[in-house]
Amino acid sequence: MKKDIESRADIDLLVNQFYNKVNQDVLLAPVFSHVDWAHHLPIMYNFWSSMLLGDQSYQGNPFQKHIHLAINSTHFNQWLTLFTETVDENFEGFKADEVKSRARNIAGVFQHKMGLLAQ
Repeated sequence: MKKDIESRADIDLLVNQFYNKVNQDVLLAPVFSHVDWAHHLPIMYNFWSSMLLGDQSYQGNPFQKHIHLAINSTHFNQWLTLFTETVDENFEGFKADEVKSRARNIAGVFQHKMGLLAQ
């Protein structure tokens, strides 16, 4: 049995493993090729830690960081597939289910705001 997401160390593990997959993915790697990972990863740790652990370490507007990217629903679907796969490989439980649900919701909201979903 896998453990649930319980700590900042768990968040860091999830984020690191997920972005390792992203950087090896044929579709997603080019979208993220410009990213300064030393800067970006701590922001992602804070984002997911704020969402799951309530530590309020994230300050920012994630949608604004994505609106300029040349992405479509195929990119979002692949992002969700890799994210869910990474969660499932490492964790199970209430928080693991919550993070997958939140990721689906975020992807849906972003796609809606970007006009990628049917009205």
